[in-house]
Amino acid sequence: MIARDRTDSVELALRAVVAALTVATAAIHFSLGSLLFTLNGLAYATLAVALIAPIGIGNRFRWLVRLALLGFTTMTIAGWVAFGARYDVAYFDKGIELLLISLLLADIRRADGGIVESVRRLFAFAAGILAWHPAKAAEMSPK
Repeated sequence: MIARDRTDSVELALRAVVAALTVATAAIHFSLGSLLFTLNGLAYATLAVALIAPIGIGNRFRWLVRLALLGFTTMTIAGWVAFGARYDVAYFDKGIELLLISLLLADIRRADGGIVESVRRLFAFAAGILAWHPAKAAEMSPK
């Protein structure tokens, strides 16, 4: 499956549900009050906005936002498993986050060609950044 340039209504609906679940878990984290939870909520809110922002750079790097949200949500669950308190709001939030992961995987498959293709793209993107040399770019630019 190859990623396409156009977005269909199913993909838009899937993205909207992912954004809504992301905002829901952000709100839960904001309500918990400590600095760690507030920063976690801020990260979720930022990723939700980046996921649905109708700007050029958002469209260009939406694959990276989906991958970042998937990784962040997975690490949030892992952190809770290792250190988190066990109470009803925490379990409810983990349910939201597990649903979020499931829908993100579906969105990545539909929009980006699957998780393997997204990870390949991430490595190519990172390699391109690591191979960039500002001094050489300045030398090559027209004067």
